[in-house]
Amino acid sequence: MRDALWVFGYGSLIWNPGFAFAERAVARLDGWHRSFCMTSIHYRGTPEAPGLVLALDRAVGTSCQGLGFRVAPGTEDETLAYLRAREMVGDGYHEERLPLALTDGRQVEAVAYVIDRDHGQYLGGLALEDQARIIARSAGGRGPNRDYLFATAADLHNLGIADPDLDWLTARVREIGG
Repeated sequence: MRDALWVFGYGSLIWNPGFAFAERAVARLDGWHRSFCMTSIHYRGTPEAPGLVLALDRAVGTSCQGLGFRVAPGTEDETLAYLRAREMVGDGYHEERLPLALTDGRQVEAVAYVIDRDHGQYLGGLALEDQARIIARSAGGRGPNRDYLFATAADLHNLGIADPDLDWLTARVREIGG
């Protein structure tokens, strides 16, 4: 019997996984942080007015809390095909298998999509105010960029996961008029 396939969700996968799972648990990924550091010209922006989406960006001494999903047995191959089509649309991510700590103490290996810092979509180090202005005005094939921010921040809050940057961005985008 093959090992269970786990997937780490830190952004839209939290509120819209799009695949069958047998279990989900709050989880932590060490050495990475959630960041609006990836431009989006497909889902939340256009080539003329790129939006921003979340990515896992490597940073020593950081960690990212999100959800670990144990993929439903027998759906591993179709789940990976789905995730690759969804997450690798612009080739700005690398698919990696990384150690994930579940809140119940289990350690699992999970598929995670992390930013490629050498890719043209990488926009690390952008000030929160600049992020807010881009998010407030951008929209793409999956709708307004602000909806992506609001849904992610709301689900993190509902899960009891603190993310001060997303809370600040949510408040600021609402102030701007998003």
